[in-house]
Amino acid sequence: MSHANARLTPRGREIAVLRVQAGWPRSHVAAAMGCSRNCVARWLERFEAEGIDGLQDRSSRPGSSPTRTPEETELEIVRLRVEERLGRDPIAQLVGVSPRTVSRVLARRGAPPLAALDPMTGEVIRTSKQTAIRYERERPGELVHMDVKKLGRIPDGGGWRALGRGVGADRDRDRRSGYDFVHSLVDDHSRLAYSEILADEKGATCAGFLRRAAAFFAAHGIASIERIMTDNAWAYRYSLRETVAELGARQVFIRPHCPWQNGKVERFNRTLQSEWAYRRPFTSNAERAAALAPWLQRYNTERIHSAIGAPPITRTAPRS
Repeated sequence: MSHANARLTPRGREIAVLRVQAGWPRSHVAAAMGCSRNCVARWLERFEAEGIDGLQDRSSRPGSSPTRTPEETELEIVRLRVEERLGRDPIAQLVGVSPRTVSRVLARRGAPPLAALDPMTGEVIRTSKQTAIRYERERPGELVHMDVKKLGRIPDGGGWRALGRGVGADRDRDRRSGYDFVHSLVDDHSRLAYSEILADEKGATCAGFLRRAAAFFAAHGIASIERIMTDNAWAYRYSLRETVAELGARQVFIRPHCPWQNGKVERFNRTLQSEWAYRRPFTSNAERAAALAPWLQRYNTERIHSAIGAPPITRTAPRS
């Protein structure tokens, strides 16, 4: 493989030199090789000075880097990624450098992407996968995404995350604490999010949540909701019609077994788990539930969303 910044391979450079030696004009050689005349001249000079070895790849790294990020700053950036599992924007805020500098440092140090790490231990457990197709609605309220995330309740005294698998796992099985249903609504344009922990995911529960979520959006600058995207769960398909009509919206469904079509709320669910539900070992279910509202407030008003480069609240209409 040739150098990443090179126009020609070592073999291509050799061919260019041979053609010049055969009497080709340098401009003709450059046109045939798809490079500039200066490029041909450079490789000819190196060949004349060093022979065939002069046509090999060389490092493009400068001899000195006086403005390179200090060693202690780089180590702090890596520590925040490994120990705190923070993204590049929060790290940049804490360390006092640009997000791009954080990305370069993490790449230079071989730090794995945040999505590949276990949120509790920081160990690499996943391969990264990115989609090449992204979309975003033009205005707040044009489309919102709705979903439910089911989380196991935490028994009093803590579950296996707090006590370890040898003790906590047995207690979890014996007590059968049940589940919390975290209902969420996310605006496609601004990424403003609203969540509630409810006892089930039945139709009446989902309808009541949607009304309260719409009121929350209205209080934060999204006066109306035009379309509501959900999966094909029974409660969504058959129990939201009246509520959707009350809001003057239209409900759209994703294709069955294609959750990525509702990707913005699915991605929010993952963030909700890693930064709230499993961020630390809670000792009771009430303790975890109480931590949701402060986290959600920070998510909407302070935390920089990586897709939009600002907190979600900055993309909503100002409240009158």
